[in-house]
Amino acid sequence: MKLRQDYRKEKEQTPVGKVWLVGAGPGDPGLFTLKGKEVLSKADVVVYDALVGQGVLTMIPRDAELINVGKRSSNHLAPQETINWILVDEAKKGKRVVRLKGGDPFLFGRGGEEMELLKLEKIPCEVVPGVTSAIAVPAYNGIPVTHRDFCSSVHIITGHKKKDEKYDIDFEALVRTKGTLVFLMGVKALPDIMKGLLENGCDPFMPAAVLQKGTLAGQKRIVATVSTLEEEVERQGVETPAIIVVGRVCSLAQEFAWYEDLPLAGNKILVTRPRELVSAMSRKLREKGAEVLELPAISTTPIPDNNLLRNAIGELHIYQWLVFTSPTGVRIFFEALKAEKKDLRALAGLKIAVLGSGTAKALESHGLYPDLMPEIFEGEALGKALAEKLSGGERILIPRAALGGAELIEELEKKGVTVDDIPTYDTLYETPGAVDEKAEFDTGTVDYAVFTSASTVRGFTQAVKGIDFSKVKAVCIGRQTKAAADELGMETYMAEQATMECVVSCVEKLCRER
Repeated sequence: MKLRQDYRKEKEQTPVGKVWLVGAGPGDPGLFTLKGKEVLSKADVVVYDALVGQGVLTMIPRDAELINVGKRSSNHLAPQETINWILVDEAKKGKRVVRLKGGDPFLFGRGGEEMELLKLEKIPCEVVPGVTSAIAVPAYNGIPVTHRDFCSSVHIITGHKKKDEKYDIDFEALVRTKGTLVFLMGVKALPDIMKGLLENGCDPFMPAAVLQKGTLAGQKRIVATVSTLEEEVERQGVETPAIIVVGRVCSLAQEFAWYEDLPLAGNKILVTRPRELVSAMSRKLREKGAEVLELPAISTTPIPDNNLLRNAIGELHIYQWLVFTSPTGVRIFFEALKAEKKDLRALAGLKIAVLGSGTAKALESHGLYPDLMPEIFEGEALGKALAEKLSGGERILIPRAALGGAELIEELEKKGVTVDDIPTYDTLYETPGAVDEKAEFDTGTVDYAVFTSASTVRGFTQAVKGIDFSKVKAVCIGRQTKAAADELGMETYMAEQATMECVVSCVEKLCRER
């Protein structure tokens, strides 16, 4: 009896976690909601589907447990009932569980079934709606699902049906609405859907479209009519996921098309970056229409008990210049400054040089502006530019990565100055999470990989094991980065100048000439 009471007491004290049913949107990570991103960033466990966009998958925290239930038509890694119980079991362990679904969890996402069991088991849960492909994918293809001159309603229908069963769809009622019809998960059943519409009075000349991989680099649009769409799809070919749209608004696709007019539309670019940093490079590429796959190939960690940095901060008055070569270096230096209970007044009289606009921006966040930033974002260029400002005999403090390049120091030492090159953080190489980057290159899905430092090249090699580097088309920011990629046998290209803008221009030029 006592054992049973102890068990009950222990069970009552076990904290119950929580489940969030989160819609990941149609693929483009820019369409992932702010709330969804915030919830995902705090997840202990992520249970995700095959239709979640890779851009969203790369946002999953490094320490989160990943459970792939990869549901696609006729290919389920786990049946729905199993998925329901996974959510319950993980929450009962006291974990924050994110059920990550493509599109919206309550629109043909079977979120209702999952919620039903969670409520029955008294598991706290929330729903974070997502942007549905039924609206977003037509919009990316120039098709407004409603237009006052064409229709006054839109209807979303599941195109999925069980094998050897007839559709439980009132096609006659759908035809009578005279609205836009959007069929999700229905490409395999396209002949049956078109037949059902035609047999129930749909105009054979009604515009219709199949939209493939909307919002992503593989986006493709086939526009025809209800009577000819099946033939056109057979002729042109289509890949899943894809949706079917029927309605007069499909006639606007060519006129309203906008996505394919972007200079990098249809191209998939891999960008390597430190996990801790938001990539300005990715933002610039996405603005031009590229699908960007971010690979946090490296992470940084401050060197613990860093007496060298602590002593330097205690004697900042002996230096004439402070040099930063990365945003991470800026962050860690100012964290150390704060730990020593010092503020900006400790930097009085010091001049500051930086390498790169990202580093300058990190410095500006502390209310400081660099006295020197070379146009070329390379260590050698910074060393030469700074050496021109020196008369000799100065003392320079450079708090930076433990694996910092030697070129910067070599240029400064030629001037006869004293350089305190203090390592402040280590660079760690990460293994991939939910995205199989090796498969992306093996299948030729990624068009180009962008590298902004030699360390990101090294991180890439550690993260993507077993890859054939000759399949990697590498766009490099400068000579040192290119040399690291050349050494691996990559097909390399280098920006005219070592700036992010020139790297993006290089990518544009390559994609345009392909």
